[in-house]
Amino acid sequence: MKKCTYFDYAATTPVDPTVLQTMLPYFSDEFGNPSSIHRWGQRAEAALEKARVICAKFLNITPENVVFTSGGTESDNLALRGSALFQRKAVGADEVLITHVEHPAISHTARQLEAEFGFKLRFLPVNKYGMVDPSDVKKLISSKTALVSIIYGNNEVGTVNPIAEIGIICREMDIPFHSDAVQAAAHIPMDMVRDNLTMLSIGAHKMYGPKGVGLLGINVSKGLIPAQTGGGQEFNLRAGTQNIPLIVGMSKAFELSQTEIGNRNKNLICLRDQLIAGVLDRIPDSFLTGHPEIRLPNHASFVFSSVDGNRLLMYLDSQGFACSSGSACKVGSPKPSNVLTSMGIKPELAIGSLRVTIGKETTEDQINDLTMAIESSVRLLRK
Repeated sequence: MKKCTYFDYAATTPVDPTVLQTMLPYFSDEFGNPSSIHRWGQRAEAALEKARVICAKFLNITPENVVFTSGGTESDNLALRGSALFQRKAVGADEVLITHVEHPAISHTARQLEAEFGFKLRFLPVNKYGMVDPSDVKKLISSKTALVSIIYGNNEVGTVNPIAEIGIICREMDIPFHSDAVQAAAHIPMDMVRDNLTMLSIGAHKMYGPKGVGLLGINVSKGLIPAQTGGGQEFNLRAGTQNIPLIVGMSKAFELSQTEIGNRNKNLICLRDQLIAGVLDRIPDSFLTGHPEIRLPNHASFVFSSVDGNRLLMYLDSQGFACSSGSACKVGSPKPSNVLTSMGIKPELAIGSLRVTIGKETTEDQINDLTMAIESSVRLLRK
């Protein structure tokens, strides 16, 4: 069987061995329900609250403002739906402000708020790199705005938005500001106070943690209507017995990511830039998408003229390389990416997209091998 190399770390990451070892006791001996009064429950609750403290530390918020969820998607849903409905009830605001380059967890939730709940959905423009200009936020935001939500680091093209600058505008207007940081949290130091954020979504499986767990950080509480009701878990915002093994694993993964960012990013940026230079130099009519510098350190994304992106993925997979054409939630879609067309890329070019995301185990030799495989595959497809 041909040796395979993984280049789709934006879709998911393997669980770090240290994270796995941290989780294991809570699948067996420490199996208690944190809502129980007896010693098993007390130990489970202690583990839960320790995890909450760890995550709060790296978000620069208080532990009671960390709400554990089933992942980034649920966190986004709670932030958007919960905040928009609360703000309309509290102050009569009925507009939601997002961009066309959001993850579907944001865009589809916003569409539902418009279609089913009567909110007005407004879109911020992005430039050719997929980046929001804070001045456009200033133009569109108003007292009618219930919520602003802008992606931190784009999952398809890697561009990082000026979140702190936008946050100042929202703070001055006293309007909740949320960011989907699912891709960014593994690579950028998180600080909700520095970034003037009201809410922040994170998912563990993008940072070498387990799937099925995430969190919503709340810096300044402006009120949320819970998306899931039942018991009083997670401060009455997310009912249901907490998944202690996964929460413990997430806190460890987040801690490792945030404390090792400097060393990890230095290596990732070198490899990323090597890949970008190799592809652009060796393949005619190839173009980098996203910002050339202000982008996630592990993220390279391209479009190739006269190439079908899905066929390119098949060619690469047959040679042992796992890549993506964009969001893992859209794999197999024959339509051009809405993110790319919103950046002004023509549909016929956007169809030839490729996303390569590298990880902490990626090597220089693997980058060289992938570059040659992309070159040969594009040449064959163009024939």
